[in-house]
Amino acid sequence: MKVSYRWLNEYIDLDGISAEELAERVTRGGIEVDGVEQLNKGVSNVVVGYVTSKEKHPDADKLNVCKVDAGQGEELQIVCGARNVEAGQKVPVALIGAKLPGDFQIKRAKLRGVESQGMICSAKELGINDKLLPKEQQEGILVLPPDTAVGTPIGEVLGIDDQVLELDLTPNRSDCLSMLGVAYEAGALTGRPVKLPEHSVADAAERAADYVQVRIGAQEHCTRYAARYIKGVEVGPSPQWLRNRLIAAGIRPISNIVDITNYVMLEYGQPLHAFDADKIAGGRIEVRLAREGESMVTLDDQERKLEPHMLLITDGEKPIALAGVMGGANSEVTASTTNIVLEAARFEGGTVRKTSRQLSLRSESSIRFEKGVDDARVIPALDRAAGLMARYAGGLVTEGIVQEVARAGEPADVAVSLERINAYLGTQLSTLEVKTIFSRLGFEYESDDSGMFNVRVPSRRGDITSAVDLIEEVARLYGYDNIPTTPIEGPTTPGALTAPQAIRRELRAKLTAAGLNEVMSYSVTHPDRAGLFTRLSEGANPIRLAMPMSEDRSVLRTGLVPSLLEIAAYNRNRKTDDLALFEIGSVFLTDETELSRLPQEKHRLAGLLAGSRASAQWNRKAEPVDFYDAKGVLEAVFELLGMTGLVRYEAASIDQLHPGRTAALVLETAGGRKQIGYVGQVHPALQLQEDLVDTYVFELELEPLYEHADSAIRQKPLPRYPAIERDIAVVLDRRVEAGRLTGEIRSAAGELLESVQVFDVYTGGKLGEDKKSVAVSLVYRHPERTLTDEEVTERHTAVVERLGQSFGAELRK
Repeated sequence: MKVSYRWLNEYIDLDGISAEELAERVTRGGIEVDGVEQLNKGVSNVVVGYVTSKEKHPDADKLNVCKVDAGQGEELQIVCGARNVEAGQKVPVALIGAKLPGDFQIKRAKLRGVESQGMICSAKELGINDKLLPKEQQEGILVLPPDTAVGTPIGEVLGIDDQVLELDLTPNRSDCLSMLGVAYEAGALTGRPVKLPEHSVADAAERAADYVQVRIGAQEHCTRYAARYIKGVEVGPSPQWLRNRLIAAGIRPISNIVDITNYVMLEYGQPLHAFDADKIAGGRIEVRLAREGESMVTLDDQERKLEPHMLLITDGEKPIALAGVMGGANSEVTASTTNIVLEAARFEGGTVRKTSRQLSLRSESSIRFEKGVDDARVIPALDRAAGLMARYAGGLVTEGIVQEVARAGEPADVAVSLERINAYLGTQLSTLEVKTIFSRLGFEYESDDSGMFNVRVPSRRGDITSAVDLIEEVARLYGYDNIPTTPIEGPTTPGALTAPQAIRRELRAKLTAAGLNEVMSYSVTHPDRAGLFTRLSEGANPIRLAMPMSEDRSVLRTGLVPSLLEIAAYNRNRKTDDLALFEIGSVFLTDETELSRLPQEKHRLAGLLAGSRASAQWNRKAEPVDFYDAKGVLEAVFELLGMTGLVRYEAASIDQLHPGRTAALVLETAGGRKQIGYVGQVHPALQLQEDLVDTYVFELELEPLYEHADSAIRQKPLPRYPAIERDIAVVLDRRVEAGRLTGEIRSAAGELLESVQVFDVYTGGKLGEDKKSVAVSLVYRHPERTLTDEEVTERHTAVVERLGQSFGAELRK
């Protein structure tokens, strides 16, 4: 909500309180002010001038030489290049020495040999957003109304000597979506009275009921509908002061009729709508729900297909407006309109909200109806607008208001005790202090000797419904800074991270230190992408959103890797090829096609590596990442969590991953074996489809890590006795995995084996197509004595025999 300081000053005397000070008080009172905007962007010494004559420049076809009376005692000669400048116009004139936005100073100059004693200005040159001006004022110089006084400073005429407070309102403070609501708030904070605008109407002898009939056919969705009939209006431009106020509020002026409805909406917070009365068949107005298959064309010339839950204003048959959202093109006020039906109503907020969101039609009116309008302001706002139309559009307001009331709004009665107020706030407020606060808020109340207050809350404050709401009002007006601090009593529990939170934090720190960049992707994705990389989510069905933003974001994700591939493609398209990414996020799993229970939300860790691990230098080539870089990241994770010996890497065949460069991560515990993740290269076909280079990914369930992570630090003494190292090279079937081979070696060698390491793999024609040679280094050591050659030979022989039995391995000759 944008609030003009000068406009607000009409309802409450702000003398001695600057806009900045008021913003500070309002913010401290609980309504945040985002900022105070100066409408004058640096304009000085610019006045209203009258163009007495215009002639063509003798040496330039696109320039004109104008004589201008600027109230300086003599006419000024100004060279102007605007196409719309004409004699007889009132225009803004920057005099010699004037300053314009951008620190631009006007000096005496010659243009093509002709002296120019100033400058005729456009709206842009005065720092005004020309998009908020009427269309006829958006191009060329700014032409002012004919009745503007010559010599008047332009800041006064255009209202730019003003400041605008931008309020960031929470949903409960819809009362401040109006100037009067802000005035009540400012009055409560400053202790100054609020002056209400005049809203009486001089009715004509003719009765409005002879021209208009009103019926509410959907009384659950519309509780009050009122209309006035205004004859003989002349549609034209609004007075300048009214335009200025709309522009300050961010609304573009259109015509006097439309501008008055917008002005009163900003003033009272009550949206209004004006219909061309001659386009309403029989003068009948019926408020009803849309019928199946019904449609209408709105003021933006778009045909809208209507649903049965949408509330309409009709003439008994055809729709003429979407209630609370937008009017219809078939009843629009135009330059030829002479008779007006003016509407003021109270529509149910949920109905308006559902309609505006489904049709993507958010307007100033719909915003106010969605949050709830004050039933007590419907008629005063209607009368205020009718009076302004009589004054500024020459209309004749017929007698009476035609209305139907399904349910009238009533003020709320709320009771609260002084004891409870002080107990909640930790204060020692007196009865007089609380009475003063309620009086400043404009709340009627009764109190007794026991300190009980029975407060009648005005209907404009629909957010106050219970005692705690009143206590909050007392706190706001007393001042949050004045509420004393109170020590916490009783036993306290120090805050701490849960184990999963601590693990996720440690993982982020470790992976970031390892050179990976954390990303946060959407939790919603395209249905086709939800079907990728489902190894950890087998049997899960994607969960479709009820109201998705688009088809690309219509289901909840079942894995993290597809999102990382999207991010990789996005970066590749922007010439960033070297990627090291990780994400810790949630996936959503269910085995149902139609949800009857909440889905499971599971935490996962995923990573992606692509491009080079080290860029090319003068003394080395670029080093592309490979499978073992991704595996190394996972090993660092398991080492951090004390799980190195619990996780095995097993060759696997997984959809969308390279058939020969993929491993499943298997957790082996006393409770059994469980696959908790995978690591591998993206399948070449998918890489080509996504336009990626060789890309390696991994994804890991975090819940098993939460359960089995071990943070204990284990120490062992440095070895005191020498080790004996033996190497062995065996020929065996090419399909035997190195992990199985080393596992059998450990089992056969027993506790004397300290380490086993594969250091060479050879394949070649001499061995045969289905054979490979694997060379392994074994280190034997006893912790308490020196081993003998005989002991080591015995264990080593057992290893060779075991490999022969298990894999048919033979010593390589």
